[in-house]
Amino acid sequence: MPYQSRQLGRVFHALADPTRRKVVERLRDGPASMTELARPFAMALPSFAQHLGVLERSGLVRSRKAGRVRTYRFVPRPLQEAEDWMGKQRAIWERRLDQLDRYVTQLKDEAP
Repeated sequence: MPYQSRQLGRVFHALADPTRRKVVERLRDGPASMTELARPFAMALPSFAQHLGVLERSGLVRSRKAGRVRTYRFVPRPLQEAEDWMGKQRAIWERRLDQLDRYVTQLKDEAP
């Protein structure tokens, strides 16, 4: 469980940055080189490479180097795991809020 928790934290950390979210959105359309991915952003390639490193450590992207070109592709599994975790959390909180609603309704019905 600690590995899953740590990995989930990496996914949320990666997605917390708008630049990295845009990269993930772009990679859903298909693989791209670092140069292609960096083009829309006003930043130096070394800075952009740091964003890609965060995405790789989170497991959301994988890269492959062919000659001088490094190509990145989207890996959906970590995003699905994050979505599953959020779904479980949502179910827990909906159940708790339903219990609270029943309790408040009961108090209201018992009031003179």
